Amino acid sequence: MNAQIIDGKRIAGEIRGEIRRETESLAERRVKPGLAVVLVGEDPASQVYVRNKAKACEELGFYSEVHRLEAETTQDELLALIARLNGQADINGILVQLPLPKHIAEKAVIDAISVDKDVDGFHPISVGNLLIGDDALQPCTPSGVIELLKRTGNEPSGKHAVVIGRSNIVGKPVSMLLLREHATVTICHSRTPDLAAVVRGADIVVAAVGVPKLVKADWVKPGAVVIDVGVNRLPDGKLCGDVDYEGVSQVASWITPVPGGVGPMTITMLMLNTLKAAKRAHGII
Repeated sequence: MNAQIIDGKRIAGEIRGEIRRETESLAERRVKPGLAVVLVGEDPASQVYVRNKAKACEELGFYSEVHRLEAETTQDELLALIARLNGQADINGILVQLPLPKHIAEKAVIDAISVDKDVDGFHPISVGNLLIGDDALQPCTPSGVIELLKRTGNEPSGKHAVVIGRSNIVGKPVSMLLLREHATVTICHSRTPDLAAVVRGADIVVAAVGVPKLVKADWVKPGAVVIDVGVNRLPDGKLCGDVDYEGVSQVASWITPVPGGVGPMTITMLMLNTLKAAKRAHGII
């Protein structure tokens, strides 16, 4: 069996087309989604992400602000900026790029963002609403995973999904979203005994643990759908995921590549969250 490739770039393009058309429709009502991105310090990877987010805003017709702050910026100064953005009518979404310098408490920053503008889906109220099934702005990468499944006809309903990883950013929220889609969900982590045996029972595997090529072909049930969230850089500089792509692609029915699978979805879902936040702010359903 040769797995069909889940083309995240193509699917992200489809969703961006939908966002663009809706943004054009909103413009007729004088509504323009606005996103503020805050970067503290000079982390190279973060700078790339911030540039890509600003570029996406421009392409989709959003208003955007990028606030680049010195690494020495105090927590109080950052919180003051967030308070100002919370009250700014032309900003519908606020994203503070992580990681932050060590002298700034990540939780304090996340908690300070208005839940109505929490386009990362990290605020405790957003997380709580996700858990109980209420409406919420959903974390971008996990919601991107669900879109990849549904738009390739791999509905989670009635399937056994195994999630490898229990992070607050991916593992836990993607598990809740799969549960919401009526999958039976098993969450695995570093203390799961006989991890391979658990994964072998899955119809859907979501690998999000940050270990290069952890998931081997003999871990995967023939015909399973494999979603690889991991991005790891090998000693030779090449990128790979948490899944041994070459081997697993011979067993799975569908698989995401790295790069080009889950990655393109994250910023796209951020843009979709910003659009949703703008519509809510203007009472548009």
